[in-house]
This record gives sequence, structure tokens and C-alpha cells, in this order.
Amino acid sequence: MTFRERLQAWRYNLIPDHLAGEILSKRWTDNAIPFIALVIVVAGFGSAIPGFFKINSLQDSTRQLGEFSIVVTGLTVVMLGGGIDLSVGSIFALSCFAAVSAFFIFEQPVWVALLASLATGVAFGAINGYLVGFLRLRAFLTTLVTFIIGRAVYDILVVNFAAQIQMSMAMSDVWDFVGDGTVLGISVSVLTAIIFIAITHIALTRSRPGWHILAVGGSRRSAHNAGIKVKRTVFLTYVFSGLCSSLAGFLIACRLSGAGPGTGLNLEILALTAAVVGGNSLGGGRGSVIKGLMGAIIVLVMTNGLIRLGYGTGTNQMVLGLMLAVAVTIDIRWLKNRHKVLNEVYVAPVYLRMGEAQSAVPGSGTPYEMDNRLAQTQYIGLGELEGPEDVILDDDDNLYCGTRHGEIVRFLAPDYERSEVFAHVGGFPLGLAFDKDRNLISCVGAMGLYSIAPDRTVRKLTAETSRSWTSVVDDARLRDPNDCDIAPDGRIYFTDSTKRYDAHDWALDSIENRATGRLLVYDPKNGTTKTLLDGYRYTNGVCVAHDGKSIFFAESWACRVHRYWLEGPKAGTAECVIADMPGYPDNINRASDGTYWMAWLGMRTPSFDLALRHPGMRKRMTRRLPQDDWLFPNINTGGIVKFDETGQIRDAMADLSGVSHPMVTSMREHKGYLYVGGILNNRVGRHKLAQASSDWTGPSSYWGREP
Repeated sequence: MTFRERLQAWRYNLIPDHLAGEILSKRWTDNAIPFIALVIVVAGFGSAIPGFFKINSLQDSTRQLGEFSIVVTGLTVVMLGGGIDLSVGSIFALSCFAAVSAFFIFEQPVWVALLASLATGVAFGAINGYLVGFLRLRAFLTTLVTFIIGRAVYDILVVNFAAQIQMSMAMSDVWDFVGDGTVLGISVSVLTAIIFIAITHIALTRSRPGWHILAVGGSRRSAHNAGIKVKRTVFLTYVFSGLCSSLAGFLIACRLSGAGPGTGLNLEILALTAAVVGGNSLGGGRGSVIKGLMGAIIVLVMTNGLIRLGYGTGTNQMVLGLMLAVAVTIDIRWLKNRHKVLNEVYVAPVYLRMGEAQSAVPGSGTPYEMDNRLAQTQYIGLGELEGPEDVILDDDDNLYCGTRHGEIVRFLAPDYERSEVFAHVGGFPLGLAFDKDRNLISCVGAMGLYSIAPDRTVRKLTAETSRSWTSVVDDARLRDPNDCDIAPDGRIYFTDSTKRYDAHDWALDSIENRATGRLLVYDPKNGTTKTLLDGYRYTNGVCVAHDGKSIFFAESWACRVHRYWLEGPKAGTAECVIADMPGYPDNINRASDGTYWMAWLGMRTPSFDLALRHPGMRKRMTRRLPQDDWLFPNINTGGIVKFDETGQIRDAMADLSGVSHPMVTSMREHKGYLYVGGILNNRVGRHKLAQASSDWTGPSSYWGREP
């Protein structure tokens, strides 16, 4: 390797330039900007204002924050449902007046004042919900009208009854406690807000009504087509917003023991700014109440901080307007361009110099020399299948294979002309294996590891493993479980080809060529999944050795086969047994003579080998060219190779005509025949093997059952 190539390898392999794409793809990045803004605002005003963090100052500020954050929570729920509520300020003021009038004028108990406040808010929310949800009026104009009417009614009531409220002699310890009391140093309004926000967050993220709100906000037409009652859902969001405003109105009524002309004034602008600054989308369907809480803190700290620094109302209004404009701009532009940005930065190719491979060309005289034997193959299920990636046979000689439609199809012996859907798993069933109890185990792309019992009951075994502490990539989820095999003790060894891409994005993984594949094990005794090995370029086929003391697994994009030791002095370690093959290895399975069959899904080409040494070219290719013009690994021509325990190649065959089986992803030997599958094929091949045992079967090799 030249100095320039070493420099390239260091640049693309050691510098984690894929981190930007990984970080931007995370959902929590939407919280990053408001969180950073929150830290800056609190730190800035905290250092500029003397005594900002003193207990008395914080208690006064947090009481106001508790009331304000509840209002923002209600408005956030409306926004998540795709609406907007400009009437929260007037509902807040009217609810406050309802509480103080019930307590001071009519001298009713505190609980009656609370009910009067809540009833006022729910009533106004129901009016908004009915007009917007059921009559389908525009939310902006509708809530603007109810805001104007509600504010007018409040002003009239305050002018006529303010004197009676002020002159009332009504008193209550409960009223005073709600307004000024604390629990463990936390004011009642803050404690109420914490509980209320926590319940709302759980309801939105863990309950069916919450999912319905997010679905409606994302797309009302799609939600309607999915059977969600859109009108009712929208109606309930406005009722909830009214409830939140009324609860906050009751809290401020207890704190101030009165209502004046300034109660709730401009609250709708403050709440809307807080919700949007927190990162909640005006378009609906994207956001959370936690974001609303962060926005509430930012807005409240900034407005109060400016006042304490001596700036007037005009400055406050100008700052709020600028904050709202910036937040809306970021929301709209980021929502529109997020996928474009991800496309620009996510695919991050690395440098790889492949070793020189021996030729597989007929007549080359190498161990990999291909012949045309696979061209003489019988067809099973021609035209009935779509993508039989793996094939397997049971004790009764029946043939099983997966399809792109999420089904596992069974062809019935002895002629395999009749077929049936054995099970519908979903996803894309890939690798297959039978355990000792005749359960069919399958790796299902983008879903996990599944078991299908003889009675066709489908059960998920695992869909995740332990999360790495130092990994930015979410490596807990199984993104591309590919092939599996079962050890004598019942443990299931399987590969997860890549941690960055799902199964259908294998082409992107081949172009990027990062070492993100891994080998895992699932233990059915305790239901745990453990990562054994990590850092391979697209781990693929896996096969337990004949003696059960080690397993072989394929590393497709590096054209290598490795051996992982389960027992003996090398237990827990892996070694490469075949390197620099001329083809890309796929599934590996046992052969009757003590060796192993290996599928080649395609052949290496000089052009792609050269491209691997130029990651910058591959990066520009993915950004500037349509996908149809990208340079991929050649998967149109493959073959089958046989190797022994030491990694020596014993046989090689292919379909050089390109008619029967140009692409091979799996093969199974069974009673003298080789059954061939291919992920791009529309049939299973049946090839007669010369000098192979006519009695040997996979189940007999693994579990000792008589064929």
C-alpha cells in the first residue's frame, strides 16, 4: 500500500465522518436546538441578573412557570393534532374569573371554584372542537373569533364584578395553600404541572388516543383511511386545551386571589411562541409536551429576564416576535429539507483495498474454476415464487422457502408440484433452520428472529440485543438479520448484516463498505440475545460445524469466511479461514461428505474493486447520480463453492449460461440433490449431485434422526 493509500485509509476509516448522518437521523436531534437554546438562555440571564438562582427568586418564577407550562401543554396537544388554538388566553382569564367569583362572590368551597373553572375551560374548548373538528372550520379563524368574544366577555365581567371580589371576606386555608404553599420545597402549581405533563406525555406516547392524535396531525386523510375517527380526535384536542387553560386559570386565581384587566393578556402569543420555540411543528404530527415545556422555560425566563434588566414591554414583544419567526423558519425549512440533508451526509464510504483474488474463469486451473453444472437444474415453483433467499427441507422431504411477501411457502414431497403457504411471518424471511423440536427458525429482514411451530404458530424470539455504551448507532435493534443456524445445545447463532441500513438498503451498505456487521447468539433457555463479534463487512451466511465445536460465517463485502470457536483453547475467538475469494459469499450449509457448501451471490469485478479504493468517488456518486446509475457489486452471476474444515476449496460450480441460476444466495443438500435458492429468482432449483449420499439429510446431520 502506498503512502497516499495509507493516508486515504486513515482519513476514511479512522475519522468518524458518518457521525453527522447518524446524529441527524435520530429523533432526539429535534430536541437539540431547543435544549441548547434553553441552556444558553438560563445561563445568560442567570449570570446577568444578580440573585437569579436564589431560592426565593426561583420559587416566584416557578409558580408562574407551572401555570404557563400547563397552558403550553394544552396548546401543544392541539398542534400535534394538526390544529392551533388562539383562544387559550381568553379561556385562561375566564376560568380564573369563574374560580374567584365562585369563591369570593358566591362564597362556595374551593372544590366548587375548581369545578367552575374547569367547566368554563371545557365548555369553550368544546365549542372550538365542535366548530373545527365536526364543522371543519379553519382553526386559525375560529379560535381567533372565540378569543375575541371570550376576551370581550371577560372585560365586561371584570368591570362589573371586580369590586365585589376585592371586598369579599371569604377565606380558606386550602385556597391559600394552593396559591402559596409548597410540598418538599416545590410549589403546588409546579408540582401540579409536573404531574399533569408526565401523564400527558405518557398518554401521547403510550396510549391509543395519543397515537391517534399524532396520526391525525401527520395526515388526516391517512388517519381516516386507517379507521381513526378524525373529527372526534380533533374535537378532544380542543377540549383538552380548554381543560389545561382552565386548570392554569384556577392556579393563578388561588395565587393572586383576584382577576384584573391584565389577566391572560397576550398569553396566547406567549404560549404559541413557547410551543414552536420548543420544536413542535406547526404542521402537526411532530413534537412532544417535553418540547413544549422547554419552550415554556425559554420564553418565561427571557420575558421575565428582560423586565428585570430594565427593558420595557415593547422590547419584550419584539424579542418574542423574532423568536417566533426564527422558530417557524427553522421548523418549516428543516421539515422540508431534512431528507435532503440526510442524503447528503448519511452515506459515508470508507477505503478498502481488496486482496488479489484467484480467477474463477473456466479453464483457469484454480480451485475456484467454475463449470456449467448448475445450468442443468430442475425448476420447483417456477413463476410461483418471488425471492426464495433460503431453502430448507424437513424430515418428510418437504421443501420450505421464504418470499418477498412475508410468507414461508412449503412444497410437498415427493414431486414438489403442490405448494401451500406454511406461515405468514411478515417482513422478508431470509435464513432458515430447523431446531431439535422441528420448529422452523427464520431470520426476518428488519424484524428479527422468529420461530414457526409445526402447528404453524408464529412467535417472535428476539428483535434486539444489548445496546453498546459507546456507539452512536442504535445497535440494539436488529436491522438486517440474515442467516441462522442452531448448535447442539439449542442456542441459535445468527448474523445481523449491518447496523446502519435495513435489509432493502443492502446496496447502500455495499457502497459505504463500513464494518458494521455482527454475529449474535440467542439462548432459548433464558430468552437473551448477545453480540459475540462486531466489526465485519456485511456478515451473512452462518453454519455450525459438523462437530458442533465451531461455526463458520461469511463476510460478504470483504469476500472472506471466518471461523468462530465455541469450544476448545480458541473458544470465543474468530479466525479467517478463506480470504480474497473472487465471489461474494452468502449462505453456508453442511455437505454430506463432511465439507460445507457456500453460495456466491455475485462475482467481484475490477471496476468495483477499484471503486473501493476511492471512497470520495463513491460518495460523490451517491449524491450526484440517480441510483440506477450507481456502481454496485455484481450480483447477476454467482455460483456454489464447497470447502473443507481448513478452508480448502474442494469444488466450484455455476450457471455460465445465465438461464437457470445466475444468482445464488443459498443451497441445501438433501438425499443426493442440491436445492438452490436466489433472492432475485422466481423458482427453486433442484440439481442432482454425483457421488453424494442418497440418505443424508440436514435433520439427520444435526439431530441424529433417521432420514
